[in-house]
Amino acid sequence: MTDTIVGIATAAGEGGVAIVRMSGDGAIAIFENAFRARKRHPPYESHRLMLGDVLDAGCEVIDEVMGVVMCAPHSYTREDVCEIHTHGGIAAAGMVMRRLIELGARPAEAGEFTRRAFMNGRIDLMQAEAVMGVISAQSASALRSEQRMLQGGQSRFLRQAQDELTALLAGLEAHIDYPDEIDEEEALAGLREGLDKLMDRLDRAIDERGARIVREGLHVALCGRPNAGKSTLFNALLGEERAIVTDIPGTTRDVLEGSFQLDGARVILLDTAGLRHTGDAVEQIGVERARAALDRADVALLLIDASTGLMEEERELMQMNLPCPCAVLLNKEDAGESISVETVQALCPDRPVFRLSAQTGEGMDRVHAYLRGFVRKPQELTLTHERHMAVARQVLERLKQAREGLSQDQPLDLTAVDMHEALYLLGRITGDSVDEQLLDDIFSRFCVGK
Repeated sequence: MTDTIVGIATAAGEGGVAIVRMSGDGAIAIFENAFRARKRHPPYESHRLMLGDVLDAGCEVIDEVMGVVMCAPHSYTREDVCEIHTHGGIAAAGMVMRRLIELGARPAEAGEFTRRAFMNGRIDLMQAEAVMGVISAQSASALRSEQRMLQGGQSRFLRQAQDELTALLAGLEAHIDYPDEIDEEEALAGLREGLDKLMDRLDRAIDERGARIVREGLHVALCGRPNAGKSTLFNALLGEERAIVTDIPGTTRDVLEGSFQLDGARVILLDTAGLRHTGDAVEQIGVERARAALDRADVALLLIDASTGLMEEERELMQMNLPCPCAVLLNKEDAGESISVETVQALCPDRPVFRLSAQTGEGMDRVHAYLRGFVRKPQELTLTHERHMAVARQVLERLKQAREGLSQDQPLDLTAVDMHEALYLLGRITGDSVDEQLLDDIFSRFCVGK
């Protein structure tokens, strides 16, 4: 027997529809006590949406709703699930939920519906985490990545790794258990090569930076001396007037942030204060924050005012060591050129140099093309969640220990221990070997009703 849980599955606030969801052995009975269909009578047909009303204890109408019964196992949780679609807003959904609680349901905990889907074998743990990823996706690229996981793409990769490791371990343990029947040479045949191939695939599957950019977006810092045109470029890339643009140097005192979509990927722009030596205390804070923004950026765009002579500050900026890739943009091309690409390229030969006019938009296609080079397509990535990559790193360490043990002729039972630990850790990703603490930590991040 499973108790019946209830939760509001839609976001709080005003809207056209709110969905109240129940799951559990008593869901249908509670639904039939609360809901009255206009043209049908209980027992209600599964998976048919019906117009009706939810009634309170005195048979007064709480709200005109649509209701649906989804009988197990053909439901999200593989339990009996019922949904009531009320008018959107706080009052209607809240009153319907309280009525269902009066009839015997209990409020669901965060992520409890998806947790039941996992516990009942409908989805694995990676797919369960992808549910929340789909909800929180901030770009088309992130959404596609989470949908691939929800459809089992990453799970298939890890299942294959588990199967290969299990096969390698079986051959090794056969020798350990039956040394008289299976000699060591036969047991070790293909083991070293198999471990090497498995480690190589796992290592290539881990791309923390690429995965973070797909999930969160590409952080791009606009830097340069005051009046180089950073705020104008910021506004041009965003397609709106977000930053104040004036001829007065030092207008930007803080880091402004905005985002736009580039071929489905989220690009987060950081418009920073002009980098220069200054005695202004407030401007100095802005310069320090600009340098901090560069430290956390994935890529930087260094703007140079091409309509003036090359200043010493700009020479220093072009040769400055940065923690991320950087392109030099010769801006204000429309105002007349006094700096050539060749001159700048000689000062920073390892950085691409582009001409553009942030004011007119000329050359912006080159900026877009440059930024595209830092965005990985979701299908090019295997693992995309931080937790999965962190555990995969632990798997790699255990496999490396096993491989080094073979090279050092350590007892084979110690190698088997390392391989068993790696197999257990792979199960921590897929959900084959988990504990309540791990599940509590994962599902506590979910919203109630999902």
